[in-house]
Amino acid sequence: MSTIVELKNVTKVFRKGKLETHALRGMNLTVEQGDFVAIWGPSGSGKTTALNLIGALDSPTDGTVRLEGTELSTLSRKELSQLRRDRIGFVFQAYNLIPVLSAYENAESVMALQGIPEGERKTKVMALLKSVGLAGMEDRRPTELSGGQQQRVAIARAIASSPAVVLADEPTANVDSATAEKLLTIMKTLNEEHGVTFIFSTHDPRVMKYARRLVGVVDGAVDTDERKESGQEATH
Repeated sequence: MSTIVELKNVTKVFRKGKLETHALRGMNLTVEQGDFVAIWGPSGSGKTTALNLIGALDSPTDGTVRLEGTELSTLSRKELSQLRRDRIGFVFQAYNLIPVLSAYENAESVMALQGIPEGERKTKVMALLKSVGLAGMEDRRPTELSGGQQQRVAIARAIASSPAVVLADEPTANVDSATAEKLLTIMKTLNEEHGVTFIFSTHDPRVMKYARRLVGVVDGAVDTDERKESGQEATH
């Protein structure tokens, strides 16, 4: 398997006036193609900061972040924007759907930016919406969908561009337990059947149960890194 993500001795310091907050302290992490990883830890441990650096939404104070072998600090703003569009899928806890667009239009939005022909977009988006259980709902706008259904649209949008990795920041935070289980089952199926690489930031035991690898973060550094055997559940 090829390495998708590599963080090497990564630090991140946020400064506000004279106040310094050390979010990451020499974090090292490697994620392989096809991984289904949960980065977990208490609030303030640095897990969301790590996800933002991997997603090229922020840059480290020190250390290197690589995606598919490319060091992100060497890229221009335009190249980083293209990288986020083409190689990274995002699933946020707040869904971040465009309210005036339908489920179909939200799911196809990245592909449209990529210039993929309309016929190809339609075939793929309809198949994706079906795969996440939204067949027949493609014309509904976000306000006409439940929270769980909106998150399913977000998942479809995240994988529509065939990214190298999908980053999911607390994707189950705003849904009930039954919906969370359905969403996680969908993402696990996409991982197992289509090889989509997922990295979660979470403190939700439900996510940790589904993940095949658990990376525990404490005070901005990796504290534990455990791969689970098939069928094994987290004990944390």
